[in-house]
Amino acid sequence: MTCSSPAGLLSPLRRLTLCVLVCAASTLVCAAGRLVAADAQPIDSSGSGQADVHRVDFNRDVRPILAKHCFTCHGPDEGTREADLRLDTQAGSRQDLGGYQAIKPGAAEDSELILRVTSDDDDLRMPPADGHPPLGEAEIATLRRWIDSGGQYEVHWSFQPAAEPSLPAVENPGWCRGPIDRFVLHRMEQNGLSPSAEADPVALIRRVYLDLLGTTPTPEEVDRFVASDRPDAYEALVDRLLASPEYGERFARSWLDLARYSDTNGYEKDRPRTIWPYRNWVIDALNADKPYDAFSIEQLAGDMLDDATRSQRIATGFHRNTMLNEEGGIDPLEYRFYAMVDRVATTGTVWMGLTTGCAQCHTHKYDPLTHTDYYALMALMDNADEPELNADPPAVIEQRESIQRRITATEHDIVKRVLLADDGDATLQAAWAKWQAERLEQLSDWRTVAPDQMESTMPTLAVLDDGSVLASGDATKRDVYSLTMPAIDSDKPITAIRIEALSHPTLPAKGPGLAFYEGRRGDFFLSELEMSIGETPVTLAVGTTSVPGAKPGNGKTFPGNLFDGDGSTGWSIPGDAGQTHRLVIPLDPPLRLDQPWSLEMLFERHYVAALGRFRIDVTTDEHPQAMQISSDLQRQWLASKTSGQVSPKLKQDLALEFLRGADEMAEHRKPIDRLRNQIPDDVRTLVMQERPESNRRVTRRRHRGEYLQPKESVDAAVPEFFATDPEDGPRDRLELAQWLVSDANPLVGRVTANRAWREFFGTGIVRTAGDFGTQSESPSHPELLDYLDVRLRDTSVDGIGWSIKRLHREIVLSATYRQSIGTPPSADPDNRLLSVFPYRRYDAERIRDAFLSGSGLLSRQIGGPSVYPPQPESVVQMAYGNTAWPTSTGADRYRRSLYTYSKRTAPFAAYTTFDAPSGELCIARRDRSTTPLQALTLLNDQMYLEIAEGFADAAVGDAKQSGSDAEPRDIARHLFRRVLVRQPREGELDAILAFYRSQSEHERPWMLVARALMNTDEAITTP
Repeated sequence: MTCSSPAGLLSPLRRLTLCVLVCAASTLVCAAGRLVAADAQPIDSSGSGQADVHRVDFNRDVRPILAKHCFTCHGPDEGTREADLRLDTQAGSRQDLGGYQAIKPGAAEDSELILRVTSDDDDLRMPPADGHPPLGEAEIATLRRWIDSGGQYEVHWSFQPAAEPSLPAVENPGWCRGPIDRFVLHRMEQNGLSPSAEADPVALIRRVYLDLLGTTPTPEEVDRFVASDRPDAYEALVDRLLASPEYGERFARSWLDLARYSDTNGYEKDRPRTIWPYRNWVIDALNADKPYDAFSIEQLAGDMLDDATRSQRIATGFHRNTMLNEEGGIDPLEYRFYAMVDRVATTGTVWMGLTTGCAQCHTHKYDPLTHTDYYALMALMDNADEPELNADPPAVIEQRESIQRRITATEHDIVKRVLLADDGDATLQAAWAKWQAERLEQLSDWRTVAPDQMESTMPTLAVLDDGSVLASGDATKRDVYSLTMPAIDSDKPITAIRIEALSHPTLPAKGPGLAFYEGRRGDFFLSELEMSIGETPVTLAVGTTSVPGAKPGNGKTFPGNLFDGDGSTGWSIPGDAGQTHRLVIPLDPPLRLDQPWSLEMLFERHYVAALGRFRIDVTTDEHPQAMQISSDLQRQWLASKTSGQVSPKLKQDLALEFLRGADEMAEHRKPIDRLRNQIPDDVRTLVMQERPESNRRVTRRRHRGEYLQPKESVDAAVPEFFATDPEDGPRDRLELAQWLVSDANPLVGRVTANRAWREFFGTGIVRTAGDFGTQSESPSHPELLDYLDVRLRDTSVDGIGWSIKRLHREIVLSATYRQSIGTPPSADPDNRLLSVFPYRRYDAERIRDAFLSGSGLLSRQIGGPSVYPPQPESVVQMAYGNTAWPTSTGADRYRRSLYTYSKRTAPFAAYTTFDAPSGELCIARRDRSTTPLQALTLLNDQMYLEIAEGFADAAVGDAKQSGSDAEPRDIARHLFRRVLVRQPREGELDAILAFYRSQSEHERPWMLVARALMNTDEAITTP
């Protein structure tokens, strides 16, 4: 049998040696590998054949030299350019420097560039001698040959649109299963290499399961596949895996690395956020094979699509994954700017493969991306507000409605029996009658007055149909609302105004305030209130509020705080968000408001604290009071008072109001309160919402990238070097999204295809996955990359049509993918030509998920909130606030790793050990390290110990079901297959049983065996 990994070459006993020793030895192995790489002959990376080996290619041979040694001082950045000389453009290199040129085509010896790089005079040599090493002889020779051959510049390869390449001729066409293999084999043959043998069926099924689903096959699935005589057995297996709902979970994890997904806000406080509905959307979209162009557009601008669905709006959570600083002393607009910086960098990485962040502070040193280009790109995304959206799953909606029906039925039953029935509770009926009499005297006739004009320091104010005012957009820690109110046609003077704080679904936690950080979400704080008629101030008196406990001395609720000149005191609503309360302020004396009048409201706190929705009412009644009864019920009751008729419906509503608020009804409210406590919280996720064109946000260039140094305003546009006509280029976020996945962007297809290739081979065709700019490494297979690009974007019948599943299918069906693993040849020590299948460790989540699936513990539930697998308590205790880690129980304890709660300041320890990201930045390529701590984690972490116990229990159960008496050898065989999938060799079984017998005094010896197998190299690497 073919060994499935280099570890398979070791003796059985050595395979079971503690991995701490293996990891320590790996350091020496890696060092040795580097020595081999240093001594090896370089491979031909041109893809153009041996006949062109001496041809100088500008992009492959020359540009890297110029970028390394020259562009810092003579490149795109005008701020650091020396001697007004550009060497990054052909025109700049030909510039007349006073009778000579940096580059004189066809004459290297007459070119100033060659004279300077070869000079022995430190004052003349370039690059400057102070801290810059001279060019090597090979580099100088390359420059000479290039100039002598004409010194022609070429557009960087990734900035050129891909053209479908012809399939190359190969010496061994029988090996090829498709076009991918032709390109790969052609590169091997150019360098005197040949492919390795096909992997054995067991290794292949384990590999493709882990690559497409992130889990392992059961022994029964392996046996069926190996025994199948169908010629298309592997193709059928691949199609079945691609159709599995686990496919979306597997590739969602990779996408969430790019989306910098986390369940918390980051920075110091790092409080929780609800963003998992976005994760659900990603899983569903991948499983549905949503075309990548639509997949991209919906995440960048789904809210701007015609008749946008809730799902498309949830998709915009992609750019709401930015961090949020909740420290009290911050400027919220400054940290909004930093969020935009992150969005520009992430967009550049994901859809262009460019390090756009390098142009935040100055023009890019190497790529043709100017400082202004950067902010023009930001302007395309800068016109969005960041509200919340209800994302209740159907189950939550059904549960809430069911409980609400029970509450309604219980309330009506209590009211009917206790308050409305002739034989009801006489004492409570008397209390209710008194309650009605008192409140009937407090009723006033209120009239809603909508503002004619509204101004604010920052938020956008809009009048709704009911006359209320809704605030949206940006806000600061000190906001002022200035409202111009219309003249009121009334014979009587106005005695008071009423401010009603109202909830709204677009506000944080439904409002009524705009607070979204530091303070309670949905909070507000009205610090001062002023009223005037023209230039004449109107004297206001201390009024009343429906907020309980609003007495003098209470700095947060007492109405008199609004006139004390102290911004630190004011009126707000303590308690839960989403409440409605009223504030009544008398005019002293009452006045006729028969001409326009104005209100000025100051909101001041150490966090954003303006009102999000409110309504202004006035009355001419004497002694008006703020009541806890809703405004609608007040109006109905007042109308009945005038008519002398109380309808049965109104009577019931008043009884319900008494039941819900009166102290006398506290005992009867207990069963209702118990039901209310069972109502699930709203699921409110984070989304984007485009601002109206009439209120477009102005984007300014920030000098040196500093928020505090705003300069001129910048028009929205894509980078100028893409040669888009400014009149035809994108002007908003939706048009940007459409442009990014259009033919006008030459990078998106290559970047996306390269990312897909890396998923299966560990390294992309372009190794620098997040950088396709001029500093990137040249592609190992340039024609293959162009082929995949064209295939991916081809929407014809023969093309892939942006289908990521079809792209994955073509890759895993290739002969290249089916090769056996092995040691790379000395001529290609990094295995860039893929003459063997790459050996690599799996990522943190796949390691755990493979063990969970193999042990039978894995919960297959898809979607939903994050869960809390066991981990050491000390991990979260180190984070701000000593956050609790409520370890999950039951099936949630064994959910896929995709669903593990992600806290940015205290990432899940076991994943971090295996190089998982924290969610703070967009990650195009994870690091892959090998450390002793990884072995210690698999050996000792409680989570992995529980999985080892699951393996042991499952193996014993398998042995019993097979008809044996659960003999140790049978148990060992089943355990081995569950962990490593393949059948063990007899020598390996002997080693396992020897280890088992050595641990016989332990209460769970098979758990220790499972733990040892989980620590083998083969268990966590590609087969």
